[in-house]
Formats: sequence, structure tokens, C-alpha cells
Amino acid sequence: MVKLLKRYQWEILFFLLITALYFSLRLPNLTLQPIFADEAIYIRWAQVMRAEPTLRFLPLSDGKTPLFMWAMMPLFKIFADPLLAGRILSVLSGYLTLLGVGFLGWRVFNLRVGLLGAFLVVITPLMVFFDRMALVDSLLAAFSVWSLNLALLLAQKLRLDLAMILGFSLGGGILTKTPGMFSLLALPLTALIFDWSPKLRQTRLLKMVGLWAVAVTIGLVIYNALRLGPNFNNLSSRNQDYMFSPLDLVGRPLDPFLPHLGDINNWFPIFLTWPVLLFIFLGIALTFIFKNLPALVVLVWSLIPLAAEMALLKTFTARYILFTIPPLFVLAAWGVEYLRSRIPLKPFLSFSLLLVVLLLSPLYFSFQLLTNPAAVPLPQGERRGYLEDWTAGYGFSEIAQFLIQEAGKEGVVVGTEGYFGTLPDGLQIYLDKYSHEASEGKKISIVGGRAEVSDELRQAAKEHPTYFVANKSRFPQALENMELLREYPKAKGENRPQDAILLFKIFPLESSSFTPLP
Repeated sequence: MVKLLKRYQWEILFFLLITALYFSLRLPNLTLQPIFADEAIYIRWAQVMRAEPTLRFLPLSDGKTPLFMWAMMPLFKIFADPLLAGRILSVLSGYLTLLGVGFLGWRVFNLRVGLLGAFLVVITPLMVFFDRMALVDSLLAAFSVWSLNLALLLAQKLRLDLAMILGFSLGGGILTKTPGMFSLLALPLTALIFDWSPKLRQTRLLKMVGLWAVAVTIGLVIYNALRLGPNFNNLSSRNQDYMFSPLDLVGRPLDPFLPHLGDINNWFPIFLTWPVLLFIFLGIALTFIFKNLPALVVLVWSLIPLAAEMALLKTFTARYILFTIPPLFVLAAWGVEYLRSRIPLKPFLSFSLLLVVLLLSPLYFSFQLLTNPAAVPLPQGERRGYLEDWTAGYGFSEIAQFLIQEAGKEGVVVGTEGYFGTLPDGLQIYLDKYSHEASEGKKISIVGGRAEVSDELRQAAKEHPTYFVANKSRFPQALENMELLREYPKAKGENRPQDAILLFKIFPLESSSFTPLP
């Protein structure tokens, strides 16, 4: 053991350093970035599922799979802030991806490539950004890269235990998000690294196919466990809202693909950075130059779901392709190591030079994300969704604290613009205990609705302190007998009016005067 530690002391030190850097770029100011609509929905679902055992399959009602919410539920016991709990889960998922990429690089190439691949997971803006959000995509990326690892090992070693573990990984990916099916469909790719030598080839081939069947069966059994809950059919019916069927593309096969290719061209230089992108291309070129079959499996495992989503998805955002990217870091790391070995400098100097080149742009991105999210240089479409539009929620924690203080005197009612999403879910996650566990006199009742003050809220204002929360872009000014209490500005968009979250107090219509709150 001592000899092993001495032999790999520098590799162990580098791994510890990148682990420290990983958590240094994920954990600080983790709740500083505004909550996104899907984060609010997932966290709210997890809270409801934890409180009501009969609703453990609640996400199926919207055509979503529930594993991410199941994994989030225990974290509410550890972290008081529900947004922090959800984002911690993504941080831990991202670390599993880091370990998976490191292991993949080690198995396909060598330990140094594995460590470099893990380093790219740590610093690349795409991974940093989404590992800090309570979205399912980080967990899906972890299952995807570990399914690839296990599939490669299975093709080489043909062991039943590996097939069973692979089946659990495939099932976990599908339970996280339905694109996890791509890992199951890509499994036959690993036949490229099968030992095709004549000795007992037919017997070994039959054994591999049988082990594939074991893995696929376990994965599908896990997936079909969702039939225990209601609305299982929504998984397929809701897919029609997000993707085209092949029949829809008859006569225009490149219609969604080419526009999505333009999106990729916009995202990759920013989210991956040019140095990482160029090293990915170098790794792809080396794959074909050296006819490296394991590297080819890694490449195709990544490209198949990427191309399928580009060809079929109606709505295309960067997080949808997150799970396809980690295998590419292994190829990029191979490119870095190949170039390093050919730089006419001492190994330490050449290695340090390449690390500096890789770090410059990502560190600027990460610094802005950790200190001033509004200044993060995101692609324009992504920036609008996560920082500027109605999907970005600001000030919900502060509004919740204000309402809790008011509810300490007597029960209050708060109306919100919207029934589902950023509002009211982004506010409800902070008021969970006060909306159903508090005594009747101190309850906070939340009423979702349109961007208007309903008659229900006007009536409630006669009996209880009543408030209204809305986006400025949809509810620009106070109406009669309303007072604007607080305004939480959102990030300023380019050539667009700045939006904000507004908190109003509603007074009964018959009131002719009122005293503003401090």
C-alpha cells in the first residue's frame, strides 16, 4: 500500500486538488443565482412527495420521471433552505460525473488522461453552470457516463455482476429522465471492442449478448416500476409536446436539425470555451488517425443522442444535451496529453502551460457566476431563460420571510401570477410548513392565478392581510387599492426593458384610504 501511494503520489495529489477546486467552484454562493422555473417545480414536487406518501409518483402527472425528486427528499432534513438542498444534489451528481469521466479516461487511455478529463469537468463553464442548479440533467449525465464505463467493462470482461450493475445504472438513468434510454440503445456499440479472435468466439459472443439482455432487462424492469403510479401513460404522451415524430419530418428532414446546429455553434464556444472545443476536435481526429476503437465507442456514445436531439426536439436548450458532453472531455484530455508530449519543453512546464491555456476563460466565467450572476457571459437565449425572463425568480426567499412575519400576527393570503412554475412554486417552496402545518390563525394561503387581481383576492382582503406577487413585465403597475411594497430587479437584458418581481399589498375595494406599510 505504501509503495502504491509513493508510486502515484503526484496523481493522488492532483486528484485531491481538482476535487478541492470542484467544490470551490460549486458550493460558494450556491443560492445566489435566481431560481429557475423547473427548479421550483422539481423542489416543490419533492416537498409534496415527502409530505404525502401516496404522491411518490407525482412527476408522472407532467410526464416526468421521479428519481431526482426521490433523491432530493432526504436532503430537506439536512438543509433548511429547499433551494440549497436541491442544488446540493446536483453538486453531488456532478462529482459522480467527475469520477466517471476520470475512470473512463483511465480505462480507455491512461491515468493521466483520466485526471485531465476530470479536470475538464471541474472547470468547463457548461458543467459549472448546471452543476449549481437543481435540475435533473446533472444526475442524468452521471448515470450516462457510468453506464458507458460499465458497458465497456462488460464487453471486455463478460461478467454477470457487471451486467447487473450496468442494468441498475441504465434503469437509474431512465428514472432520472427519459433520454436515459439512449444509453440502453447505444449498448451494442461496445461490440466494437469485443475480442473477435477465433478462439471460442461464438461462445463468448453469445455470452456477451446474454449479458446485454440481463442488463437491458434490469433497466426496463426498473423503468416499468413507474407503472405502480398513476399517469404512466403521460411519459409517452408528453413526449409529443417536446419532440417531432419521424412522420412530422417527412419532406423537411433537416428543418429542426439545421437551426439546432446553429444553436450548438452559438453555445459551444461559450459553454465549452475554444481551447476545450479545439482539444475535443483534436481528440476526435486522433481517434480516426490511430483507429482507436474504445475512443470511437466513447465518441459515438456521445454523438448519437446529441444528433438525435438536434434532429427531433422542438425546444432545444443547452441543458438538454448536458448528458452527451462528459465523454467528449475524455477525448479532449487525450488531445491535451498528445499535444503535451510533443511540446519541446520539460513535462512539468508543458503541462503547466496547457493548464493555463485551459483555465483562463473558464475561471472568468466561474468568478462571475459565483459573485455576480447577472454579469455571466451566457449565450443570449440561455441568459434570458435563466436570468431575465419570467422563468427567473428573484427575491422569493425575502418575500417568504416577510409573509412569515406577517403571518405571525394573523393568517395571510398571497396571490401569485401563474399556477405552475416559477410562480407560485418558487414561493411555495419557502412557505411549505406555513401553508399546511401552521395553525389556522397563522396560515399562509397561496392562490395561483393569472396576471390580475381576482375577485377571490379582493374578497380575501376584507378578512385577512392579502398580498400579490407578479412579474413586472406582466403586471407593470398597481391597480386601485394596491400598494407596491417591494421590487426585486432581474438581470438587465440587451435592448429589452428590465423585468422585476413585484410584491403588492391588496386593500379592500371599499377602503377609501390606507396607511402604507414601512
